[in-house]
Amino acid sequence: MSTVHSSPDSGIQRPTVPPGPAGGRASRNPLVPAGGLALSWLVPTGLVTLHLGILLLPLLLVATASVIRVGGVLLDRLFVAALILFGGVLTLGLVFSLWPWGLSPVATTGTMFSVLTVAAWAARRAPRLPLRFRWSDLLVVGTFGGLWHYLYHPVAGATAAERVAFLATSEDRLSHFSFFSAIEGVGGFNFFHQDAAKAYLMPPSEVTYPQGSHFLLAWTDTLVHSAANPGDMLQTMNRYFLYLLVAYALFCTALVWAARWIGGPRLRGWRAAAVCATVGSIMFASNYMDLLVHGFDSTFIGLLLIALSLAVLVRPAMGRTEFVLAASAGLITVTFTYNIYGAFVGVALLGALVAHRRKFAGYWWWTLGALLCALGVAALPSILSVMGNLDVASASNMNGPSVGADRSILIGGGLLGLLAAAMPRSRRTATGQAHLAVLLGTGAVLTAFAAYQLHSIGRYSYYFHKMTAVGVVVALISVGAVGVMLQTPYRGTSRALPRRLGELALSGLAVAAALSMFANVQWGFLATKDNPSAWSGNPLVVWGRGEFESDMGPKGVEALAPLRGTGGPVIALVSNDDYKNLKATWLASLLNRRGGDMKALYEMHWVDIGGPQVKEEDYQRSFGRLKGAIDMLPAPHPPVTILTADRAVGDRIKRDLAKQGVKATVLSDPEMLWTQPWGRTFPGV
Repeated sequence: MSTVHSSPDSGIQRPTVPPGPAGGRASRNPLVPAGGLALSWLVPTGLVTLHLGILLLPLLLVATASVIRVGGVLLDRLFVAALILFGGVLTLGLVFSLWPWGLSPVATTGTMFSVLTVAAWAARRAPRLPLRFRWSDLLVVGTFGGLWHYLYHPVAGATAAERVAFLATSEDRLSHFSFFSAIEGVGGFNFFHQDAAKAYLMPPSEVTYPQGSHFLLAWTDTLVHSAANPGDMLQTMNRYFLYLLVAYALFCTALVWAARWIGGPRLRGWRAAAVCATVGSIMFASNYMDLLVHGFDSTFIGLLLIALSLAVLVRPAMGRTEFVLAASAGLITVTFTYNIYGAFVGVALLGALVAHRRKFAGYWWWTLGALLCALGVAALPSILSVMGNLDVASASNMNGPSVGADRSILIGGGLLGLLAAAMPRSRRTATGQAHLAVLLGTGAVLTAFAAYQLHSIGRYSYYFHKMTAVGVVVALISVGAVGVMLQTPYRGTSRALPRRLGELALSGLAVAAALSMFANVQWGFLATKDNPSAWSGNPLVVWGRGEFESDMGPKGVEALAPLRGTGGPVIALVSNDDYKNLKATWLASLLNRRGGDMKALYEMHWVDIGGPQVKEEDYQRSFGRLKGAIDMLPAPHPPVTILTADRAVGDRIKRDLAKQGVKATVLSDPEMLWTQPWGRTFPGV
C-alpha cells in the first residue's frame, strides 16, 4: 500500500510507493508492454468498427489518469489528466498533420495508447486510480449538470436544421466552424496544409489564427463520428454545436474545481462548499454566457485551459515529472488555442518555479530543458503566423465587438485574492507565494498591454477586453485561497455523526447563501409575473428559454441543403437585409465545403436584395456588388449558384448576369424569406 507524505506548508503531496506490484510498480517483463501495445491498437480498431469510437475519449482520459500520480481524489486526478491529454493531442497533432493517416481515429488513438503504455512501462507504473472522493465533488459535478440543463434545454429534441438557429448567431461562430471543418478536410493543422485549407476558410487565416481549440474539437469529432471523414456537413455542424455546449459547461466547472484545488487539503467542510458554490453561482449568472452566444469559441475554450493550467502551477501537488507534463501541457494548449493568453501561463510558470524551487533541487537542468522544449512547441504556431505576414502591431490594436469583463469580479475578486495571498500564513507557504506571483504577474501583463494600447491608439480596444477575461479567471480561482482564510471547520460535538450532520447543515447554508448573493436566486420570494426575480433575466436562463436563437429557421436551412452537392460557389440572398444575406451565403458556403469563397463573397455585406419589393436604386447598387463578388472569385471555378427568396428578383438577376456574360444558376425559393431581425443586439463593451 502506498503512503502519502504531505506538507501543509507547501500543499504538495509526495507519494512514496514501495517496490512490487502491490505498490503500483509495473513489472519489467517484456510481455507486459507487448500485451499493452497490442491492446492499444485492438481496442480502437474494435470500437471504431462498431461505431463506438466515442468511448475512446473516456478510455484515454482514464488511462492517462491511471498512469500519473496527482492529487488524492479521483476528480482531481481526472482534471489534471484532461489537461495533460489535451496537451498530448495538440503535440502529437503536429505529427498527425504530416503522416499519411491524417486524423484517423484508429491511428491517432492507437498511437496515444501506445505512448501511454511505453511511458508506464518505462516508469514502472502499474495503472492505478484513487477511488476516493470529497463531498464537494458533488458541487463541482453539479455545476456541470446545472449548466447543461439550461444549455441543452432549448435544443433538446430539435433537428440539426433547427439547431442552426442557435449555432449561426454571429460571423465569429461561422468563422470558427470553417477552421474546424478545414482541419477535418485537410487531415491536420491548417498551417501545415495552407494551399488545401484555403478552400475551406478565408486566407491568410489558415496560418495567422490560432487553431488549438478547433483541432481538439475536430479530433474529438473523429472519435464521436468513428471516422476521419466528417460526412454530411449539416450533421457535422450539429455535432460542433453540441461540443461547444459541453465546452462552455466544462469552462465554468473548471473554474469551480480550480478554486477548490488552489485551496488544497485545508479547504474542507462548509468552507469548501462556500467556495465551490460561490464560484459556480457567479458563473451561472455571469455575462460570459455571451461568449457562447456570440461565437467567441476559442476565447472560452482558452479560458477553460487557462483555469486548469494556473491551478496546477499555483499548487503542484504532484511529482516533478507530472509537474513538467502539466506545465508543458498548459503552455502548449493555451498558446495553441489563444496565443495572447500564453503570456499569462508563462508568467505563472516563472512564479511557480521560483516559489516551489525546493521541489526541483538537483533536477533543474532536466526540468528547464523539458520546459524549454515545450515552449518551443508552444511557440511554433505563433512563429508561423508571423512568418505568414501577420501584422502583430495592427492585430494587437484591432477593433471589434467583445464581451466586457465583469469589473466587480475583476477588481473586487482580484483585491480579495491579493488579501488572501498577502496574509502571513499564506506568504509562508510555497503555494501562497505562487498564488501571489500569479496575481501580481496577471496584473502586470494587463497593465503593460493597457499602457501599450493607450500609447499606440489612445484607448482600450478588442484584445485588451479579451485579456481582462484572464483577470476574471484569476480572481475566481483565487476564491479558493480566500476560503482557506475563513474560520476553521465546524467542530460541533465529539461524536462523529452529530458533527458530520452539523457540517452538512452549514454547507447547505453556505450553498444557499452563495446562490442568493451571486446567482440572484430568490427561492420564489417576491417573484411575480410583473416583478420576476433577477435570476430569470440572466443570460444563461434567457438562453434556456430559447430567446437567443437567430431567425435562421429550419426551412431556410433545408432550402440550402440541396446546394451542398453543387461543388461550386453559392450565394444565398434570403431577404432585403444585407447582413442576413452575408450570413446565409457564409452558411451555404460552409455546407458546400467552400468557406474560402467568402473572401470574395463578403461583398454580400452590401447586397440587400433577394426578397420581394426591391427598390430600383437598391437593386442597381446591390447588383454591382454581386457582380463584383463573382468577378473576385478565384479562377477557375464552376458556375455560381444563386438562391433568392423572390422569383421576380431571381429572374432579373439571371437576365442581367447573362447580359454581362456571367454564367450562373439562379434558383428561387420563397420559403427562404427571413423578415425578422437576425438574433439579438450585441451587448458591446
